[in-house]
Amino acid sequence: MKKLRSYYMHFRHPPNMERRWIFLLAIGSMVSLFLLFLSLMTSPGGTSLFPFYKSLAVSSSFFVESKLHPVPVSSLPPPPRFAYLISGSIGEGNMLKRTLEALYHPINRYVLHLDLESPPEERLDLQNYVQNHSIFNKFGNVKVITKANLVTYRGPTMVATTLHAAAILLREGGDWDWFINLSASDYPLVTQDDLLHTFSFLSRDLNFIDHTSNIGWKESQRAKPVIIDPGLYMSKKADVFWITQRRSVPTAFKLFTGSAWMALSRPFIDYCIWGWENLPRIVLMYYANFISSPEGYFHTVVCNAQQFQNTTVNSDLHFISWDNPPKQHPHHLNINDMQRMVDSNAPFARKIVGEDPVLDEIDKKLLHKRPNMVVAGGWCIGSHENGTDPCSITGNTNVLKPGPGAKRLETLISSLLSKENFRPRQCK
Repeated sequence: MKKLRSYYMHFRHPPNMERRWIFLLAIGSMVSLFLLFLSLMTSPGGTSLFPFYKSLAVSSSFFVESKLHPVPVSSLPPPPRFAYLISGSIGEGNMLKRTLEALYHPINRYVLHLDLESPPEERLDLQNYVQNHSIFNKFGNVKVITKANLVTYRGPTMVATTLHAAAILLREGGDWDWFINLSASDYPLVTQDDLLHTFSFLSRDLNFIDHTSNIGWKESQRAKPVIIDPGLYMSKKADVFWITQRRSVPTAFKLFTGSAWMALSRPFIDYCIWGWENLPRIVLMYYANFISSPEGYFHTVVCNAQQFQNTTVNSDLHFISWDNPPKQHPHHLNINDMQRMVDSNAPFARKIVGEDPVLDEIDKKLLHKRPNMVVAGGWCIGSHENGTDPCSITGNTNVLKPGPGAKRLETLISSLLSKENFRPRQCK
């Protein structure tokens, strides 16, 4: 973690901080000595000749030194907290459960959503699963959206669901740092201890979002056509449809596009939900008639908001296998993709459909996950013997035990934050 540790220390202690601190300390010391001298200059009756200065001299809050608290230097910064949205559709309830178990950690927060196309029995089964799970009950950090949303493929309803989950996470509180949206067909390639440990060294304002302003063919096929998503106003699912009139490319803001999967900072989520500037609302209304709006809304907002333009890291943190040039859907991953997934150093992979055997391989070799159990971390202090769940007994939830996945992830993050990849490629 040497590279990330130096990155972390750079943000906590800028290079000129030590010189500035010494300069301020010297000035404060001189002022202290001068005031002490004045306080000793008293009249024969013991009354100070400079009573005003004496009152200042006895007030420790006046001095610069009293306000200088050296920041404790630690090689192990406190772990961050992630807020996850894991979404699914009809027939994906069991996949969603397995993904949750693989992603679970007590200090994180989770919102689960099975859309309205899922039958009520499947949504109820998911809700009962969470309510009856002893670990989830103990920490109370998993919430199921019971009033499901209708989500139309390629429509803005997916963006609406993402914003809905983010609003729930903000309302529920919790000191979380990044919002990560995943689907039931996503799966982690590192443990949460690996991910939390690695992100401990990063600035909390970074937004991991694959993006580009070079929209190419999407200008004529997505930006100019106008679509209507019935999922916004109908109770039953129907595909989006196009109207005959086309529109111009916006001039009030610049369009960006990229992956629909991202890890967004808490400040940026606050900005999108609270909208103290009108940009998030304006862009949202524009994307209500945009095909595949999840691949453009957050990208356009973050790159047109001045305070967030320099916080983007151009990656969705996923291993995805695409055709070249990419088609509408990525390949379905299987056991033959295992080594490529590991070599990518990515923390997540998609798209894995159903109970593909590659999930068992990931559980066994990368996550050390047992069937129907959460991934054990440093917070699990129970016995492993005779198939016992070690997480049935919990210790300090801030204790992390990173493994080989942390090293792989460090390699990826170090590359993404290098001078060649970070600043030059942001929001262009």
